[in-house]
Amino acid sequence: MASEKGVMLLDFWVSPFGQRARIALAEKGVQYEYKEENLTEKSELLLKANPVHKKIPVLIHDGKPVCESLIIVEYIDEVWSDKATLMPSAPYQRAQARFWADFIDKKVYDCGSRLWKLKGEEQQAAKKEMIDILQLLEAQLGDKKYFGGDSFGFVDVAFVPFTSWFYSYETCANFSVEGVAPKIAQWAKRCMERESVAKTLSDPKKVYEFVCFLKKKFGVE
Repeated sequence: MASEKGVMLLDFWVSPFGQRARIALAEKGVQYEYKEENLTEKSELLLKANPVHKKIPVLIHDGKPVCESLIIVEYIDEVWSDKATLMPSAPYQRAQARFWADFIDKKVYDCGSRLWKLKGEEQQAAKKEMIDILQLLEAQLGDKKYFGGDSFGFVDVAFVPFTSWFYSYETCANFSVEGVAPKIAQWAKRCMERESVAKTLSDPKKVYEFVCFLKKKFGVE
């Protein structure tokens, strides 16, 4: 385990979960060391830092590991609390933010993966589910600038990394995010105007190249 003082992030370039941590660190202006992991040959440091799940991202702060992306974002918000507060101050709003971040966690990645892994009727079912997810999130966003109101916050950090996967979802399943959830598409553009987001998110075409690599790897053509 890294014992020196400071902040280190164990991550993988295209991971939307790791990108949550990177965005939160950027919003707070925290300097940190980035360590790219090879997920097919995981480092000794990753295995020691996250022995339970053996997954990225892991934030190591002064030698102490913090695992799971939403927990990492909350930790960052609490430790560096003097700048760019991400979590609402009122308990009920905090509970709501956690609810929707958890909804995104449980729904978007899994459903998105099925869009490129499946074909035919199964893919059509996954597409319907993704459209339902996007429209539920759009209803929650409403006419607000961000999910929490006027300030970029916890739910935005949880969801915005997946916007760089929208092109892959659309291309694989033949639909348009802007067509089914225009307010989500506009929200994504607003988020990209933030330096923390723009410098963190992967190019959607590079994400699609990665998805094509995964399709070949898993024999999905």
